[in-house]
Amino acid sequence: MERNQSALNKQISIDEAMKHFRDGMTLMIGGFGGVGAPPTLINAILEKGIKDIHMISNDTGFPWIGPGKLITEKRVSRLIASHIGSNPEAGKQMQAGELEVEFVPQGTLVEKMRAGGMGLGGILVDVGLGTVVEKGKEKVFIAEKEYMIEPSLTADVSIVYAQKADVYGNLIYDKSARNTNPLVAMAGNITIAEVEEIVPAGSLDPECVITPGVYVDYIVQSKGVDWKWVWELNQESK
Repeated sequence: MERNQSALNKQISIDEAMKHFRDGMTLMIGGFGGVGAPPTLINAILEKGIKDIHMISNDTGFPWIGPGKLITEKRVSRLIASHIGSNPEAGKQMQAGELEVEFVPQGTLVEKMRAGGMGLGGILVDVGLGTVVEKGKEKVFIAEKEYMIEPSLTADVSIVYAQKADVYGNLIYDKSARNTNPLVAMAGNITIAEVEEIVPAGSLDPECVITPGVYVDYIVQSKGVDWKWVWELNQESK
Protein backbone atom coordinates (compact mmCIF):
# COMPACT_ATOMS: atom_id res chain seq x y z
CA MET A 1 0.00 0.00 0.00
CA GLU A 2 1.18 3.53 -0.74
CA ARG A 3 1.47 6.34 1.75
CA ASN A 4 -1.59 8.49 2.28
CA GLN A 5 0.13 11.77 1.38
CA SER A 6 -2.75 13.37 -0.51
CA ALA A 7 -5.22 13.34 2.39
CA LEU A 8 -5.80 16.71 4.07
CA ASN A 9 -7.42 15.04 7.07
CA LYS A 10 -5.63 11.85 8.06
CA GLN A 11 -7.96 10.85 10.90
CA ILE A 12 -9.59 7.44 10.44
CA SER A 13 -11.44 4.99 12.67
CA ILE A 14 -9.83 2.01 14.34
CA ASP A 15 -11.82 -0.27 12.03
CA GLU A 16 -10.40 1.52 8.97
CA ALA A 17 -6.90 1.30 10.41
CA MET A 18 -7.21 -2.46 10.83
CA LYS A 19 -7.46 -2.89 7.06
CA HIS A 20 -3.69 -2.35 6.92
CA PHE A 21 -2.86 -5.30 9.20
CA ARG A 22 -2.49 -8.92 8.10
CA ASP A 23 -1.03 -12.22 9.22
CA GLY A 24 2.72 -12.55 8.66
CA MET A 25 3.31 -8.80 8.47
CA THR A 26 6.35 -6.92 9.75
CA LEU A 27 5.16 -4.58 12.50
CA MET A 28 7.29 -1.90 14.17
CA ILE A 29 6.02 -0.55 17.50
CA GLY A 30 7.11 2.58 19.34
CA GLY A 31 7.63 2.69 23.08
CA PHE A 32 10.09 1.84 25.84
CA GLY A 33 9.04 -0.61 28.54
CA GLY A 34 5.46 -0.14 27.39
CA VAL A 35 5.58 3.64 27.87
CA GLY A 36 4.75 5.31 24.56
CA ALA A 37 3.31 2.15 22.98
CA PRO A 38 -0.14 2.61 21.34
CA PRO A 39 -2.62 0.65 23.53
CA THR A 40 -5.75 1.02 21.39
CA LEU A 41 -4.03 -0.18 18.20
CA ILE A 42 -2.41 -3.11 20.02
CA ASN A 43 -5.78 -4.14 21.47
CA ALA A 44 -7.36 -3.90 18.01
CA ILE A 45 -4.65 -6.16 16.55
CA LEU A 46 -5.43 -8.72 19.24
CA GLU A 47 -9.17 -8.45 18.65
CA LYS A 48 -8.77 -8.90 14.90
CA GLY A 49 -6.78 -12.10 15.50
CA ILE A 50 -3.65 -11.01 13.58
CA LYS A 51 -0.92 -13.63 14.05
CA ASP A 52 2.56 -14.69 12.87
CA ILE A 53 3.75 -11.11 13.35
CA HIS A 54 7.39 -10.21 12.72
CA MET A 55 7.73 -7.55 15.40
CA ILE A 56 10.39 -4.87 15.75
CA SER A 57 10.42 -2.95 19.02
CA ASN A 58 12.86 -1.69 21.59
CA ASP A 59 11.68 -4.37 24.03
CA THR A 60 8.70 -6.58 24.85
CA GLY A 61 7.21 -4.40 27.58
CA PHE A 62 5.53 -6.37 30.35
CA PRO A 63 3.17 -9.35 30.00
CA TRP A 64 0.08 -7.13 29.71
CA ILE A 65 1.62 -3.74 28.95
CA GLY A 66 2.61 -2.41 25.53
CA PRO A 67 3.78 -4.89 22.89
CA GLY A 68 4.06 -7.51 25.62
CA LYS A 69 0.38 -8.30 25.13
CA LEU A 70 1.09 -9.52 21.60
CA ILE A 71 3.85 -11.76 22.97
CA THR A 72 1.70 -13.12 25.79
CA GLU A 73 -1.09 -13.99 23.35
CA LYS A 74 1.47 -15.71 21.07
CA ARG A 75 0.75 -13.50 18.08
CA VAL A 76 4.47 -12.89 17.39
CA SER A 77 6.65 -15.49 15.64
CA ARG A 78 9.79 -13.41 15.15
CA LEU A 79 11.14 -10.52 17.19
CA ILE A 80 13.93 -7.96 16.81
CA ALA A 81 14.55 -6.13 20.09
CA SER A 82 17.25 -4.88 22.42
CA HIS A 83 16.04 -6.91 25.42
CA ILE A 84 13.12 -9.01 26.68
CA GLY A 85 13.92 -9.22 30.39
CA SER A 86 10.86 -7.34 31.61
CA ASN A 87 8.50 -9.88 30.02
CA PRO A 88 9.01 -13.44 31.37
CA GLU A 89 6.60 -14.79 28.74
CA ALA A 90 8.98 -13.76 25.96
CA GLY A 91 11.81 -15.68 27.58
CA LYS A 92 9.66 -18.78 28.01
CA GLN A 93 8.60 -18.75 24.36
CA MET A 94 12.17 -18.19 23.19
CA GLN A 95 13.46 -21.12 25.25
CA ALA A 96 10.63 -23.32 23.98
CA GLY A 97 11.45 -22.49 20.36
CA GLU A 98 8.09 -20.76 19.86
CA LEU A 99 9.56 -17.30 19.37
CA GLU A 100 12.58 -16.47 17.21
CA VAL A 101 14.47 -13.59 18.81
CA GLU A 102 17.23 -11.43 17.35
CA PHE A 103 18.91 -9.24 19.95
CA VAL A 104 20.41 -5.96 18.78
CA PRO A 105 22.30 -3.50 21.04
CA GLN A 106 19.91 -0.68 21.83
CA GLY A 107 21.91 2.12 20.22
CA THR A 108 22.43 0.04 17.09
CA LEU A 109 18.73 -0.87 16.98
CA VAL A 110 17.45 2.69 16.99
CA GLU A 111 20.08 3.77 14.47
CA LYS A 112 18.94 0.91 12.17
CA MET A 113 15.39 2.29 12.49
CA ARG A 114 16.57 5.81 11.69
CA ALA A 115 18.52 4.55 8.68
CA GLY A 116 15.43 2.76 7.41
CA GLY A 117 13.39 5.93 7.73
CA MET A 118 16.03 7.91 5.85
CA GLY A 119 16.20 5.43 2.98
CA LEU A 120 19.69 4.20 3.80
CA GLY A 121 20.67 0.60 3.18
CA GLY A 122 22.48 0.18 6.47
CA ILE A 123 24.96 1.55 8.97
CA LEU A 124 28.52 0.81 10.05
CA VAL A 125 29.10 -0.18 13.69
CA ASP A 126 31.93 -1.58 15.76
CA VAL A 127 29.78 -2.50 18.76
CA GLY A 128 29.76 -6.28 19.03
CA LEU A 129 32.94 -7.02 17.11
CA GLY A 130 34.59 -10.13 18.50
CA THR A 131 31.28 -11.40 19.96
CA VAL A 132 28.34 -13.50 18.75
CA VAL A 133 26.84 -10.28 17.33
CA GLU A 134 29.24 -10.37 14.38
CA LYS A 135 28.12 -13.82 13.22
CA GLY A 136 27.04 -13.67 9.57
CA LYS A 137 27.70 -9.92 9.28
CA GLU A 138 29.60 -8.35 6.40
CA LYS A 139 32.64 -6.31 7.45
CA VAL A 140 34.56 -3.43 5.94
CA PHE A 141 37.65 -1.42 6.82
CA ILE A 142 37.53 2.38 6.78
CA ALA A 143 40.65 4.35 7.69
CA GLU A 144 42.16 1.05 8.83
CA LYS A 145 39.34 0.46 11.33
CA GLU A 146 37.01 -2.53 11.09
CA TYR A 147 33.23 -2.17 11.08
CA MET A 148 30.22 -4.46 10.69
CA ILE A 149 27.50 -3.61 8.20
CA GLU A 150 24.13 -3.56 9.93
CA PRO A 151 21.17 -3.50 7.51
CA SER A 152 18.57 -0.80 8.11
CA LEU A 153 15.12 -1.69 9.47
CA THR A 154 11.73 -0.92 7.95
CA ALA A 155 8.26 -2.38 8.47
CA ASP A 156 5.06 -2.99 6.55
CA VAL A 157 3.31 -0.92 9.22
CA SER A 158 4.67 1.22 12.04
CA ILE A 159 2.43 2.15 14.97
CA VAL A 160 3.25 4.98 17.37
CA TYR A 161 1.68 6.88 20.26
CA ALA A 162 1.55 10.67 20.57
CA GLN A 163 0.07 13.20 22.96
CA LYS A 164 -1.24 15.54 20.26
CA ALA A 165 -1.69 15.59 16.50
CA ASP A 166 -3.27 17.96 14.06
CA VAL A 167 -5.36 16.62 11.20
CA TYR A 168 -2.29 16.61 8.94
CA GLY A 169 -0.53 14.12 11.22
CA ASN A 170 2.06 16.42 12.80
CA LEU A 171 2.90 14.84 16.16
CA ILE A 172 3.84 16.08 19.63
CA TYR A 173 4.91 13.56 22.29
CA ASP A 174 4.58 13.64 26.07
CA LYS A 175 8.02 13.90 27.70
CA SER A 176 9.74 10.49 27.96
CA ALA A 177 6.88 8.81 26.07
CA ARG A 178 8.58 10.25 23.01
CA ASN A 179 11.39 7.61 23.28
CA THR A 180 11.60 5.52 20.06
CA ASN A 181 8.37 6.80 18.52
CA PRO A 182 9.88 9.44 16.16
CA LEU A 183 12.25 6.84 14.69
CA VAL A 184 9.56 4.18 14.37
CA ALA A 185 7.25 6.68 12.67
CA MET A 186 9.85 7.25 9.96
CA ALA A 187 10.49 3.58 9.22
CA GLY A 188 7.05 2.24 8.28
CA ASN A 189 5.81 1.79 4.73
CA ILE A 190 2.53 2.79 6.39
CA THR A 191 2.62 4.71 9.68
CA ILE A 192 -0.41 4.94 11.94
CA ALA A 193 -0.32 7.22 14.98
CA GLU A 194 -2.60 6.70 17.96
CA VAL A 195 -3.18 10.08 19.56
CA GLU A 196 -4.61 11.31 22.85
CA GLU A 197 -5.83 14.61 21.41
CA ILE A 198 -6.48 15.52 17.78
CA VAL A 199 -6.63 19.27 17.05
CA PRO A 200 -7.40 21.41 13.98
CA ALA A 201 -4.69 22.44 11.53
CA GLY A 202 -2.73 25.44 12.77
CA SER A 203 -3.32 24.64 16.45
CA LEU A 204 0.15 23.24 17.14
CA ASP A 205 3.24 25.31 17.83
CA PRO A 206 5.58 24.35 14.97
CA GLU A 207 8.55 24.50 17.37
CA CYS A 208 6.99 21.69 19.43
CA VAL A 209 6.30 19.30 16.53
CA ILE A 210 8.69 16.34 16.67
CA THR A 211 7.35 14.14 13.86
CA PRO A 212 6.26 16.02 10.73
CA GLY A 213 3.03 14.82 9.16
CA VAL A 214 4.89 13.74 6.01
CA TYR A 215 5.89 10.59 7.93
CA VAL A 216 2.36 9.84 9.16
CA ASP A 217 -0.27 8.27 6.94
CA TYR A 218 -3.15 7.96 9.38
CA ILE A 219 -4.13 9.04 12.88
CA VAL A 220 -6.61 7.37 15.20
CA GLN A 221 -8.16 8.55 18.45
CA SER A 222 -6.81 6.74 21.51
CA LYS A 223 -9.22 5.12 23.95
CA GLY A 224 -6.60 5.24 26.71
CA VAL A 225 -5.57 2.48 29.09
CA ASP A 226 -7.48 0.79 31.90
CA TRP A 227 -4.50 0.74 34.26
CA LYS A 228 -6.36 -1.07 37.08
CA TRP A 229 -7.09 -3.97 34.71
CA VAL A 230 -3.50 -4.01 33.49
CA TRP A 231 -2.12 -4.01 37.04
CA GLU A 232 -4.34 -6.94 38.03
CA LEU A 233 -3.30 -8.99 34.98
CA ASN A 234 0.38 -8.33 35.60
CA GLN A 235 0.01 -9.37 39.22
CA GLU A 236 -1.58 -12.65 38.11
CA SER A 237 1.24 -13.35 35.66
CA LYS A 238 4.02 -13.07 38.28
